[in-house]
Amino acid sequence: MGNINAVVDLRQDGDIAVIQMQNAPVNALGFDLREGVLAALRKIKDDASIKAVILTGTERAFSGGADITEFGKPPRPTSGNLFQDLENFGKPVIAAIHGLALGGGLELAMVCHYRVGWPNTRFGLPEVKLGLIPGAGGTQRLPRLIGPEKALKVIVTGDPIGTDEAKAEGLLDAVMSGPFPDAAVAWTRDLVAKGATLKKVRDRDERLQAVRANPKQLDDAAGALLRRARGTSAAKACLAAVKAAVDKPFDEGLALERKLFTDLVGGDESRAQRHIFFAEREALKVPDVPASVKPKQIKKAVMIGGGTMGGGIAMNFANVGIPVTIVETSDDFLKRGLGRVSQNYKIAEERGSMAKGETEKRMALIEGTTDFNRVAEADIIIEAVFEDMDLKKEIFARLDKIAKPGAILATNTSGLNVDEIASATKRPQDVVGMHFFSPANVMRLLEIVRGAKTSHETLVTAIDIGRKIGKVPAVVGICEGFVGNRILRRRGEQATKMLLEGALPHQVDDVMVEFGFPMGPFAMGDLAGLDIGYQARKAKGNVGKEERFFIVDALVGAGRLGQKSGSGYYRYDPGSRAPKHDPEVEKIIVEASKKAGITRREISKEEILDRLVLPMLNEGARILEEGIAIRASDIDVIWVYGYGWPVQRGGPMFYADLLGVANVRDRLEKLAAKVGDESLKPAPLIVQLAKEGRGFGSTGVRKAA
Repeated sequence: MGNINAVVDLRQDGDIAVIQMQNAPVNALGFDLREGVLAALRKIKDDASIKAVILTGTERAFSGGADITEFGKPPRPTSGNLFQDLENFGKPVIAAIHGLALGGGLELAMVCHYRVGWPNTRFGLPEVKLGLIPGAGGTQRLPRLIGPEKALKVIVTGDPIGTDEAKAEGLLDAVMSGPFPDAAVAWTRDLVAKGATLKKVRDRDERLQAVRANPKQLDDAAGALLRRARGTSAAKACLAAVKAAVDKPFDEGLALERKLFTDLVGGDESRAQRHIFFAEREALKVPDVPASVKPKQIKKAVMIGGGTMGGGIAMNFANVGIPVTIVETSDDFLKRGLGRVSQNYKIAEERGSMAKGETEKRMALIEGTTDFNRVAEADIIIEAVFEDMDLKKEIFARLDKIAKPGAILATNTSGLNVDEIASATKRPQDVVGMHFFSPANVMRLLEIVRGAKTSHETLVTAIDIGRKIGKVPAVVGICEGFVGNRILRRRGEQATKMLLEGALPHQVDDVMVEFGFPMGPFAMGDLAGLDIGYQARKAKGNVGKEERFFIVDALVGAGRLGQKSGSGYYRYDPGSRAPKHDPEVEKIIVEASKKAGITRREISKEEILDRLVLPMLNEGARILEEGIAIRASDIDVIWVYGYGWPVQRGGPMFYADLLGVANVRDRLEKLAAKVGDESLKPAPLIVQLAKEGRGFGSTGVRKAA
């Protein structure tokens, strides 16, 4: 408890006043904190014994930014304007930053006259990830400190920078080597002795001059950043605000920033992204699991299988310092798998996404063996072999005999029945599905599949380890394809039908990209490889016999396997992943339509969008009816983090609410009648919600998965 109020403390160290923010966990800038700092400033304003002021937080955080729970609520007026009062304070104010300064926290630091930080601190303006721009001067002050081009990157990506970069670019005045916060007190005392001036960031423009002289520099820097952001309103607003920092007087730029912020905060894109922010956290909660259940400690992991998926999963453990052993069936497979992992790390170093020398450190945590008995060492064992039930059951039967009591036995299945896999053991309570997404070292989603006998302890351990290795866990129940792939299948069915009826791959994919996906279903098929499902059908003697596979079977039969062969639904130039329209594919598609007895017709962009998106919303409703997902928002989390659903549209179920559930019902009914497809008729839950005038956001917890 502070001595100013519950979250702010004021103390005096000689001629230096130290105002410490103590609003756990990350000093969110809520009303009480703002009011407390203002009260502290008033208390010391006329004290002649105080020569300078240090504003600081805790070792964990200077401040993580605005209190997001206050968004959309009537503002509570404080007794002053914190940012203006700090900037105009008559004595030097030094921001002493430890842990992190993000969003409004960094904006608060930038109104101070000086900034010092400690090693391993993070500085950033992540508002764009909530569909917003910095709204308290961040877009105006950061360009004045580090230059418009570098500031634009920080603001548009929302990615934080470290202490070394912050000091090198001019955000920090000094890096502390002594203890927190005492080193800042000593630095400030020395600053006062040298005659500290009141350096207002708003008055500085030396870092703006180069772009003022050559505005094209900023436009060039913006191009790639906006493409990466897929043209979201927030990213465009970030650019407009940073340009204002260059072109306009400070107060005019500040006014534009505030207007842009206000426009965004009330818009659908920001609502959607704030929805995902909270949904991600809500997905960690399983209603029937008592709060007293604690996760097991995971000190050692074992991967069964060192292929692309197994190696990628192993990297996640090594990345956070957990030793992992990869078990393979032969030295050749093992060498190939470890080589792939090492190469992935080296590429990360070359791209600058990992520090030089990290490859050796992380590879030292990954061991390979062909000795299956090494599973006995593990606290968690994750099987990542082919999607073959007999093979998986054989492996789990072996694990049952060798793994130590209480070890987590996880299967990385994308759709097989976890209960059947668990039946191969005498400890089904320890078995859980952990469905990683490819590439497993990059994709953030982790579908945690709860079996009928999976214990609470196993479940919370899977969730906990998922978070520790940087994933976004979502608990689901058992059905074919679980949540993500089950919905994907509905979209894929309609995409394929539209090719037979008259559309071409690029027409379908273009609609999805325009909607906000990174790629469409056919470009995604080329990336994954068209021969995977083909080989399974071939083994069953079922190639060229089912209408829905006519096209893909013909493509594979012609040697078009996707990107790996240089052609699939598209053709690819050597060394390029850019898909190009291929007339040869059109011939194959037209021939498949004839074989199916379908007369081709022109299909509008509007119909393409409805037939791709509406079935996804419909299947999500069925999943909720069956209790496969706990909450509608869990489905949104799964599709945003695992399948590239555009975050600015909030996930399938949030998007259904944006459209209006009654509107979704009516469009599904019309679509089903138009194309003669009974599967497109609205699910009972959609009919019920439409009748009651409610949305999926009102459904709450359906039942424990």
